[in-house]
Amino acid sequence: MGRAAALLGLLLLTTACSSNPYLEQTLKPAAQRHETKEWFQKEWGEPGGKSSCMRGGELWTYYRIAGGTRRFLGGINPNDCEIKLYFDKKGQLDDYSYSGCSP
Repeated sequence: MGRAAALLGLLLLTTACSSNPYLEQTLKPAAQRHETKEWFQKEWGEPGGKSSCMRGGELWTYYRIAGGTRRFLGGINPNDCEIKLYFDKKGQLDDYSYSGCSP
């Protein structure tokens, strides 16, 4: 039981600490400047999905391909990258998250 808990903890720590420096170079400054939905639409295009947040803002989701792994018999298995942008009631970027976006 202890070994399984330790492995699970290590997996969660590794996953939580992984980041994509390329995305961070774009998203962190955009969050600090509180960029608007209009800015993202102009720079990134239309999001793959939009939904309302309970706190009154909006969640935009973008899907991108970020690298991949080689297949045994040739070709590449692409990494599907999901980027979530959380906008406040004023339409400004409040927070962001992403997964599957290994550099």
